[in-house]
Amino acid sequence: MSSTVSEMPTQAEAHSTTQALSTNATNESLPRLQTASRVLSIDALRGFDMFWIVGGDALVLSALALIQRPWSKSLAAQWEHVEWEGFRFYDLIFPLFLFLVGCVLPFSLEKYRAEPRLVYMRIVRRVALLFFLGLVNNGLLQFQWGSLRVAGVLQRIAICYGIAAILCLHFRPRGLAMWTAGILLAYWAILGLIPAPGGVAGDYSIEGNLAGYLDRTYLPGRIMKQYYGFGDNEGLLSTIPAVATALLGVLAGWWLKSPAAPWTKVAGLALAGTASLTVGLAWGNAFPIIKNLWTSSFVLVAGGWSLILLAWFYAVIDVIGWRKWAFFWVVIGMNAITIYVAQRFIDFDAAAQFFLSGVMRMSDTYVRTGTGKVWFAAGTLAAEWLFLWFLYRQRIFLRV
Repeated sequence: MSSTVSEMPTQAEAHSTTQALSTNATNESLPRLQTASRVLSIDALRGFDMFWIVGGDALVLSALALIQRPWSKSLAAQWEHVEWEGFRFYDLIFPLFLFLVGCVLPFSLEKYRAEPRLVYMRIVRRVALLFFLGLVNNGLLQFQWGSLRVAGVLQRIAICYGIAAILCLHFRPRGLAMWTAGILLAYWAILGLIPAPGGVAGDYSIEGNLAGYLDRTYLPGRIMKQYYGFGDNEGLLSTIPAVATALLGVLAGWWLKSPAAPWTKVAGLALAGTASLTVGLAWGNAFPIIKNLWTSSFVLVAGGWSLILLAWFYAVIDVIGWRKWAFFWVVIGMNAITIYVAQRFIDFDAAAQFFLSGVMRMSDTYVRTGTGKVWFAAGTLAAEWLFLWFLYRQRIFLRV
């Protein structure tokens, strides 16, 4: 889906030295799209990120369950969210997506900097449509207002995109860096100095934190137990530092857009990622790394890993020019929000069951119990990917 996050910069704008596709085989592997004119690594990284949301996690977990070794159990834990404090691989998925939302803004909005009023309605429209899609995804069309969750992933993406886009229009990298630092420090001060009524300042517990109190008191809609129950993990106060996550992406986008040499850009992203990760881990001793609260330390840790991943993808795909391996991820990344929403009303599991039920049964009987789950997870992913591949081949990219 090409929503706000799919407006990708051209290689000319990024001053990349990536060579144009030079063989028929390469052109066939990236059909009908002028991928040589794009910073393909961002599409690929977005697809890599979305892969885990739409079923990659189930495939890995079902495969690791067959091994039954201490190391496999420890590795499997990386595909589960930390209950409260800490950081695992699966905690990176959403902040990485927000980071990539910000990453494309310096390219897509540059032409509007001289006349920002021309783009305001465009930003407002995209914010409104993304927010509406989020509500629909949460069950808005069921008209059961008492059970409707108003907060959500797409709603947070909408808000963070809107604020980051406006800041990107009016500030250069130095100003954006100051905004990012100011947001992170202000959020630390708010949670550290202001107690929830009846509580104490600096309470970062599940039950006593200020963000949870504000959600319970002022957030419209239902507070659900699976989103930690005492507040919403995409709630009111925690959306403020989430904007900083998008701004880290904006800063990375400015760096990619700069006239620096390609390998200098790779080194800059890697060094910035390492610095962000180091500061975040150190800050976590005073301000714990908690995804549900989107603490400032969490922003920097997730931002650090996001920058390092972007450096790696950019180096391999856009600088070295190894593109064919990225095709699988690009197909997903070009329609990321499409598949996020589509899996709610298209039964990809049923397709996998229809085509692979015999294979799953025979595999469980003659190979090993549990291998059927691996086949099922792989089949569901294959059905989703083929759906996205069809849209890709037809050049269908839903824009919101």
